Amino acid sequence: MTTDFSVWQLVAEASIVVQCILGLLLAASITSWAIIFRKRRVLAKAQAAADAFEKRFWSGGDLSAIYREISAHGDDEKPGMETVFEAGFREFSRLRKQDADTSSVLEGARRAMRVSQVREVDRLEENLAFLATVGSTSPYVGLFGTVWGIMSAFQALGNVHAATIAMVAPGISEALIATAMGLIAAIPAVVAYNRFSNQVGRLETRFDTFVDEFSSILQRHVPARSAA
Repeated sequence: MTTDFSVWQLVAEASIVVQCILGLLLAASITSWAIIFRKRRVLAKAQAAADAFEKRFWSGGDLSAIYREISAHGDDEKPGMETVFEAGFREFSRLRKQDADTSSVLEGARRAMRVSQVREVDRLEENLAFLATVGSTSPYVGLFGTVWGIMSAFQALGNVHAATIAMVAPGISEALIATAMGLIAAIPAVVAYNRFSNQVGRLETRFDTFVDEFSSILQRHVPARSAA
């Protein structure tokens, strides 16, 4: 005698607890993939924008012209490094008009850039914690479903006199599906989290470097203004 152990049949005949666990893991997996695709686009755009801005910035163009061009864009159109530059140059210009001393001007510009940088990094890190949570907890959630399914299968054997593999196999099979589903949800989330965290870290390092270099450039402009 043969028995059809298709995945869909096993899920349909699984206990309500195992079905809830499978549903939870499926929802986590779908959400993770949605975040992965979106985050991939966001980080790729941020890296391309940083490359383009650095090329334009270090080409020797006028800083005021670059600032006016960036300021003309809407907030949604400004990628990370442009936002950092705009915040620093705006604060620098404002403090110069107030005839503030050199240290105050530079410190104010640097502080504005750091605040903008933190906001941008926070935006890039959005939803990464969810991927980390899915990657770390999904195997255990699936394991819980496996333990529950196996426990239910062996409890059913207590009502029969002669146990056979055919009687135990469906319960164990549905239990192992929970483990497999946990891994299916966890593995892409872990891989994506590690990759995206590395990309965000590299962008943050580029922001740090730009803030230091731009601060040095602004420092050369302050004495000339103060002497005027």
